[in-house]
Amino acid sequence: MKDNNSILYVQTSDAPERQYSPLVLAQTAMAMDITPKIYYLGSGLKMLAPGEAEKIKIGTFPTLAEVLEKTLKMGIEIYACEASKQMLGWEKVELIPGVKVVGAGTLNDLTLDAGGTMWF
Repeated sequence: MKDNNSILYVQTSDAPERQYSPLVLAQTAMAMDITPKIYYLGSGLKMLAPGEAEKIKIGTFPTLAEVLEKTLKMGIEIYACEASKQMLGWEKVELIPGVKVVGAGTLNDLTLDAGGTMWF
């Protein structure tokens, strides 16, 4: 069902400089009483592997791991694409706690249900 007061942020990149925007925007949306969700696919999943987000720190921002942890603690749902895990050869890799691994069709459903989408 369409929720016009929701935003889906889709992270497709593992470039360090592109990691903070969807998380900060999702946190801001939550503060604005907008329902945010974040979906990682493709090489974006690399940031959800244990230990990877701790390596990313840009400018005066906290580490990416800290921003991810805050995002999850705020109750913002973070999804990871099962097919992307397979593409990376990560069938047995556990992602950081709190991330929901879902099928590719979930992205279609989330996109159709969201009031808006932003891709990174």
